[in-house]
Amino acid sequence: MVFSSLFFLYAFFPICMLLYVLARTTPARNVVLLIFSLLFYAWGEPIYMLLLIGMAFFDWLFTLQMPKGHAKLWLVLACVVNLGILGVFKYCNFIADNISAIFGADSPIPTIALPIGISFYTFQLLSYVIDVYRGEVAPQKRFATVLLYASLFHQCIAGPIVRYADVENELTARRVNAADVSEGIRRFCVGLGKKVIIANTCGNLADTLIAGGDGSITLASVTAAPASALWVSMLAYTLQIYFDFSAYSDMAIGMGRMIGFHYLENFNYPYIAASVKDFWRRWHMSLSTFFRDYVYIPLGGSRRSLGRTVFNMFIVWALTGLWHGASWNFVLWGLWFFVFLAAETLFLGKALKKAPIVGVLYTLIVVYFGWVLFRFQDAEVMLAVLRGMFGVGGNPWASFETTLLIKNHAFFLPAAMVGATPVFAVLSRRWAALGKQNGLAATSYAVAQLVWPFVLLFVSTILLVGNSYNPFLYFQF
Repeated sequence: MVFSSLFFLYAFFPICMLLYVLARTTPARNVVLLIFSLLFYAWGEPIYMLLLIGMAFFDWLFTLQMPKGHAKLWLVLACVVNLGILGVFKYCNFIADNISAIFGADSPIPTIALPIGISFYTFQLLSYVIDVYRGEVAPQKRFATVLLYASLFHQCIAGPIVRYADVENELTARRVNAADVSEGIRRFCVGLGKKVIIANTCGNLADTLIAGGDGSITLASVTAAPASALWVSMLAYTLQIYFDFSAYSDMAIGMGRMIGFHYLENFNYPYIAASVKDFWRRWHMSLSTFFRDYVYIPLGGSRRSLGRTVFNMFIVWALTGLWHGASWNFVLWGLWFFVFLAAETLFLGKALKKAPIVGVLYTLIVVYFGWVLFRFQDAEVMLAVLRGMFGVGGNPWASFETTLLIKNHAFFLPAAMVGATPVFAVLSRRWAALGKQNGLAATSYAVAQLVWPFVLLFVSTILLVGNSYNPFLYFQF
């Protein structure tokens, strides 16, 4: 089940909210949330709901033992259990396939299905265990509360990665007012519009430009694609992955806000970043801070020699790439960013600060080609795309079909690019500020704030009816 499905929008979520409102106390409301969270997760794969429950149970049990002694032992056991389960489901086939490729033998391990969202809730549970070990939060005595924290359907499947410390009080005692509900609805509808109107259109364009006659993207289809199709396809994908993932975070934050949870922001206009380091302060911030606080700093961070700092960065970015998927292209993607981050740490950062416009262009180029590495798991397809973009494969610059398709999106793509910047947010703030001085501006702003979310909901609903193209890219992680 995805947030942008008609069933979720007009059945699952409304029923959940109705029962939530009817439940008068926080404990009763938590029961409603827990039931619907487990139903939400079990919708796609019921058997793996037991895995989520089991992991939450063991982490709850381990943290209860920590104050009694041998805290480090319980921490190690928790890490072994969590990372071991993640490794089996996410990386077992990857390791077996690589061993088979090296030794030329068939893999004896059957294909293991990846539980949806396992990377996200594993990291959430690990952050809880580590924070208890560090003494930053007290162990939660109620298993149901830990399970609710791990399984809350707002963010269980694809983040943001919410730390227990950030919602500890709200899990057991939270208040909500009209402003929270209003802002939550607005944020959810904005996210829905970003997903359905922009991300889905970008994704459909990105695939159509380089797909074959059967709709699949293969070595043959990208080899035959004109260079302009490859460039614009990657531009559309660059926009799609931002609007897709940030939309999910917007909807998660909005749903949480409606009932008194305040999840931290996960995106801050990453495509205006003036350096790669700045980009990763703005993109998927909950993941970046997780690796910073639980991997980079424990390794020594930047407190030691410059060489050790670069080595620590190498470890973090190899793991970041591997976290995104059990494929060498993700590792390569992580190391691609490591190279530029290391360069900025060693010498490039000072130069970029002196020329911020150059920094933005440089960052966009690095990120753009990084998405090429990220998008194609097949190395031959990836290399064919890179060759074709520069005409090395002898492919033409354009074709009639490609030109027509690009022209049909001539207004949409620039608008989407502007939408990835703070332009509309700045205009909205200025409109609100003007309203403090002008009655007409105040009235029009209030009406717009009231009507705009429902316009987005209406348009998104119309687009969802009969539209089968509605993926969420980060569900695969």
